[in-house]
Amino acid sequence: MTTFFITGTDTDVGKTYVASAMLAAATRLGYRSLGLKPVAAGCEPSADGLRNADALSLMVASSIKLSYDEVNPIALQAACAPHIAAAIESRQLNVQRLVGLLRGSLSHRPEFALVEGAGGWRVPLNSREFMSALPKQLNLPVILVINLRLGCLNAALLSAEAILKDGLILAGWVANGAQQTMAYEQENLSTLKHWLPAPCLAVFPFESDQDAANVQQQAEQAVLALLKATPA
Repeated sequence: MTTFFITGTDTDVGKTYVASAMLAAATRLGYRSLGLKPVAAGCEPSADGLRNADALSLMVASSIKLSYDEVNPIALQAACAPHIAAAIESRQLNVQRLVGLLRGSLSHRPEFALVEGAGGWRVPLNSREFMSALPKQLNLPVILVINLRLGCLNAALLSAEAILKDGLILAGWVANGAQQTMAYEQENLSTLKHWLPAPCLAVFPFESDQDAANVQQQAEQAVLALLKATPA
């Protein structure tokens, strides 16, 4: 079983878009894939309870079909930082409980699994713990998603520095340009490749809905590179 934690340089950088593409790629390549979103804020009420669009996207892309609660055990309605959303509902988030929930879901033994965080690396879960404590407890290698936009260099380098400072492996990073165009994109990519202490796994292009084959190819290359570099 090969499991990675997928984080971003900020919120709304395309973590779910990248994770879903990679899970679908792993499925096409014949691997048992599973995406998990342990904490999700900004969930919408439904007949079956609160549902989060990111978690639902991961479920569609995964070949292992679990119940919604196994994929997203902590669903919060307010679209804000998880610890604030939890406080609004008089709930308390706890890393140890999340670890237990994740281990239960991962007991289905996927061959390629992605655990998606909420926001960036240092998003608080409570007054003492950050989201980053979750992959640290599970000793998961990390994939960093970088949205190609002005300011991404500083955000990416600081995020990578924090991941390594926490003693975790930065398995690689994905540049996501699907949301917008960026001036001097190639120059910024070259800078990221020079400074980041991990391989570039994929570059997702702008207007990706018009370039689906390229996205699929990039995602498959990323999955194969991760599986090749990670001991069984």
